Amino acid sequence: MEDAEKLVKNGVKLVAEGANMPTRADAIAFLQSKGVLFAPGKASNAGGVAVSGLEMSQNSERLSWSREEVDAKLKQIMTNIHDNAYETAKKYAPSATIDYVSGANIYGFLKVARAMMAQGLV
Repeated sequence: MEDAEKLVKNGVKLVAEGANMPTRADAIAFLQSKGVLFAPGKASNAGGVAVSGLEMSQNSERLSWSREEVDAKLKQIMTNIHDNAYETAKKYAPSATIDYVSGANIYGFLKVARAMMAQGLV
């Protein structure tokens, strides 16, 4: 919380977690209450998992992509994550600033729920 207060005091506009959930809930709420855009780790830190998935795809298909190809695929994945969180937040959690936390959480829930329904589990 002390760090969040310092960030706001120094004029921060955006915080993007670079790890999985290092920011406490009270600090997230404080940042958001001050109009700071907050990107949760589940969205902003998804690149490592995405690259692991790309690596597994290459291995299973016996392919070798260039650094540029992997980078382009990663950029598209991260753009999609942003756009999905953004659009979901606008639809289900409208506020003065985009609530990326709610957008990412709701989108993730909907994605899992749709997959379960497609499998006939729900």
